[in-house]
Amino acid sequence: MDNIQVHIYTDGAARGNPGPGGYGIVMEWVGKPYKKEFSEGFKHTTNNRMELLAVIEALKKLKNEGTYVKVFTDSKYVVDTVEKKWYVKWEKTNFKGKKNPDLWKLFLVEYRKQHVSFQWIKGHNNHRQNERCDALAVAASKERNLKEDSGFNPS
Repeated sequence: MDNIQVHIYTDGAARGNPGPGGYGIVMEWVGKPYKKEFSEGFKHTTNNRMELLAVIEALKKLKNEGTYVKVFTDSKYVVDTVEKKWYVKWEKTNFKGKKNPDLWKLFLVEYRKQHVSFQWIKGHNNHRQNERCDALAVAASKERNLKEDSGFNPS
């Protein structure tokens, strides 16, 4: 895609799985010096929920629909579900038997507003933006007064 307008880097973390967790986001506008960072922590969640929530929250931050976005993540869970189109079958069965249906439903709403491609990157491999996202996610998981992850279901 030559018309990528935004690069989004995301990471999720959970200290214990489940346990306190957080996500980190770095958004960079291609060809511009404009960059934003976001993070948020939760009391009791999982790594996969935070990985997916990071992508959802980043996509929600885009002001214009139809933006060309490239998401860089170290989450095979997220990349494979989208790139291998597993979500198509999951959606047809209303995510029956799948983990995190609440987040996948939210993801699909945001995903369909934009032109999104994904690129998997190896985590903890000195990738500058991924390392920053990881630091943001871990720091968010250690904050006081963490939010409840209302959709987390340990079963």
